[in-house]
Amino acid sequence: MLNTPFLWRLPAAALRTSLIEMAPDGALGREGVALWLGRRTAGVVTITHVVGLRGPGVVKTPNHLSISAELLDDVTDVMIENGVYLVGQIHSHPSDWVELSDADRLFGIQAAGYLSVVAPHFARDPDTPPDRCGFHVHDRGRWRRLGTWERSWRVALTRGVAPLILVGGCRDER
Repeated sequence: MLNTPFLWRLPAAALRTSLIEMAPDGALGREGVALWLGRRTAGVVTITHVVGLRGPGVVKTPNHLSISAELLDDVTDVMIENGVYLVGQIHSHPSDWVELSDADRLFGIQAAGYLSVVAPHFARDPDTPPDRCGFHVHDRGRWRRLGTWERSWRVALTRGVAPLILVGGCRDER
């Protein structure tokens, strides 16, 4: 657990902003995604920004999503400008299923301590409570889901804000 944070501070507003960001894709019956940027100090990650992705560099379908290297390069520019790094993401799946898919496990970002949250029902409801989502951490070279008890003390929903930053394409482009 040396490289895995013991606590993620997630502003409730960031979770809601992320769900709102993904809802239009969900209304179209496809997966949505938002990236989370933040800082890490002494094993505590604080999520500070939500990134919405736009343009041809992000592909969203009912059972697949991908982000191009070029779009991730643009996200890197935003990270440098804000003095933060990529600490996690949230994406959506159909129905109540909030586990990571095989593709998520194999092709998703695999960095120690990275948090990957899965929202149900294509994130159509911006008021989806956190306990309906699946919280997964990349720990010791593999993904594992945080159980309800562990999530309750390792992911602290906080007050505060995490502004939405749109990267790539036009603002209205999804």
